[in-house]
Amino acid sequence: MTDIVPPDTVLTWFGVNHRELPWREPGISGWQILISEIMLQQTPVSRVVEPWTRWVERWPVPSTMAAESAGEVVRAWGKLGYPRRAMRLHECSKVLAEQFDDIVPQNVDTLLTLPGIGDYTARAVACFAYGQSVPVVDVNVRRVVARAVHGRQHPGNPARRDLDETQALFPLAPDGSPAPETPTFSAALMELGALVCTAREARCDVCPLESTCEWVRLDKPQQDGPARRVQKFEGTDRQARGRLLDVLRGRHGPVERTALDLAWERDPGQRARALDSLLVDGLVEVTDDGLFCLAGEAN
Repeated sequence: MTDIVPPDTVLTWFGVNHRELPWREPGISGWQILISEIMLQQTPVSRVVEPWTRWVERWPVPSTMAAESAGEVVRAWGKLGYPRRAMRLHECSKVLAEQFDDIVPQNVDTLLTLPGIGDYTARAVACFAYGQSVPVVDVNVRRVVARAVHGRQHPGNPARRDLDETQALFPLAPDGSPAPETPTFSAALMELGALVCTAREARCDVCPLESTCEWVRLDKPQQDGPARRVQKFEGTDRQARGRLLDVLRGRHGPVERTALDLAWERDPGQRARALDSLLVDGLVEVTDDGLFCLAGEAN
């Protein structure tokens, strides 16, 4: 399949067109790459750069984060959304500090044993932090492969074959093993899907694969893609949870229930449901005297 997705062509395009992102700079540690990957889940790159920069300055190694309360890490998470990611990262920092001497492991299987680390994140860290030639497949890579290799406008459901198909595109060394530039090639495929071969618009006129792309050869057949639901936020339980967390993030210490009641007055039932879910998730705790605080700040 490398004649359809020529590695040299993709790498040359990436060298000219890649975004200058701080976690791509030389000398970035596995821990700092891990932070970026957790933050980038379900969050646009543009919203991650500033908080990532603050976090790696504040918590340069896992033990510095592990020494904080979970609540303080959630407080620092701010408006990135889905704050359980911050909780999982805090749990992960403790394991890395206690069991791995503050070093993020290189092996995918070992990474998968860490709290909150799934298959994609484990592979991304192994690849981008340690230069391992493991396939890293996100929705952008799957879209590029679906169009360029299979001639389909949209990728199908995620499957194990996605890893195999992506690995088959790797640039090879003379002995047939993956070439040293494979991690850069993986980043380039992602960038191509994020900037050019997007779900919203296929910018084939600036795509380096236009002359070899199977979808272009077939005259870009249209197909029904996955239903794109616009996630409303206004008035949702997510918004209510966020308002309650905002109150607790703004205080360094427990607050009375009335402070939370004032944060979401439109629907008391929804407010109670949102608070209950925060307690179940472990993001919020109740003190012995019935006050509310972020995780780990009850004392």
